[in-house]
Amino acid sequence: MSIQYSKDHEWIDTSEPAAAIVGITQHAQDALGDVVFVDLPAVGATFKQGEVAGVVESVKAAADVYMPVTGEIVEVNEALRNDPSLANSDPLGAGWFFKVRLSDEKELTGLLDEAAYNEFAASA
Repeated sequence: MSIQYSKDHEWIDTSEPAAAIVGITQHAQDALGDVVFVDLPAVGATFKQGEVAGVVESVKAAADVYMPVTGEIVEVNEALRNDPSLANSDPLGAGWFFKVRLSDEKELTGLLDEAAYNEFAASA
């Protein structure tokens, strides 16, 4: 997998050429606690990098889900909508949020690799 991370605690997997997969990080779900609801974007919606694309609510708090890159939503994880706890049990797998068709691959250069993200998250 080719995963990169945002400072807003989202991950993006660009290993599939058709669309990148986006979710929240292990750190984010640890901080949130038990996720009880997700508000996913509509398929076909477009967002700029850094815009709010969804919301995740837990027993502790609600948090925005930010777009790590500019692009169009091509699929959402309906399983996550039906079982929000997937964001806790498998945040880097079955708990993905949406797939996005990137508008500008150059935006990926501003994201963090795993080592840099872990260092950032440890100080956050």
